[in-house]
Amino acid sequence: MTLSPLDFQFVTGLVRQSSSIDLQPGKEYLVESRLAPLARQYGEKDVSGLVGRLRRNEAQLSEAVVDALTTNETSWFRDAHPFDAFMRDLLPDIEKTSRTRQVTIWSAACSSGQEAYSLAMLLLDWLPAHPGWTARIIGTDISPRMVERARAARFSQLEVNRGLRAPYLVKYFVQQGREWQLEQQVRALTRFEQGNLAQPPVGVPTCDVVFLRNVLIYFDVATKRKVLGHVRTVLRPGGFLVLGGAESTLNLDQSFERMELGKAVVFRHRGGDA
Repeated sequence: MTLSPLDFQFVTGLVRQSSSIDLQPGKEYLVESRLAPLARQYGEKDVSGLVGRLRRNEAQLSEAVVDALTTNETSWFRDAHPFDAFMRDLLPDIEKTSRTRQVTIWSAACSSGQEAYSLAMLLLDWLPAHPGWTARIIGTDISPRMVERARAARFSQLEVNRGLRAPYLVKYFVQQGREWQLEQQVRALTRFEQGNLAQPPVGVPTCDVVFLRNVLIYFDVATKRKVLGHVRTVLRPGGFLVLGGAESTLNLDQSFERMELGKAVVFRHRGGDA
């Protein structure tokens, strides 16, 4: 371990300032393991040398460090139950209550796009039986690298093996060398932009559903409340917030009503403020 307590404090402060992610003491090994490859890439023998350069305010390096410490874990149809509830419960509700005949979804902290594209494929199953309806999905992530990856819609064999349902691989992907390219009809439903959840959303329209899964766990209580407040500004009354299995709005924002839908838990926006 080459990361001193002062270096750890400096790095976590930088990450908190840039992304609002709260890396508490005890995460030293995580920081060390994530930054060691970056140190080698920048020609430093250890993480301590990398932090020394950070202290000299190398802007490009700061962005790379924050990117390395932002969790980009994702897979297709991750955890399955929220996607089942989306088709079985949320879409029928939207069909009854929408005034626009357009399904609008925000995939927040979208990483390399698998969640957004999973939803797009489900919507392509749904739309033919609902003439006159349209759909759009907006994906945002704090990492410019992840946003570019999502826009490219190219995935490795390992990535398509992680949860992608076989009929969708056959129907919507074309193999190009060792990668799989997602076809345009799926990509046409999506748009990806850079965005920081701790700041007011820019360019996110009024939504019927917000997927914000496995993100709040990285924030302190004040930031969680701020993020949920930002979600409220774009989620229409009666719309749905989908969080990770270990996350809740309880004691954070009273404008959401908890609902159990089969094995999934979602939160309906009651309307009004927290």
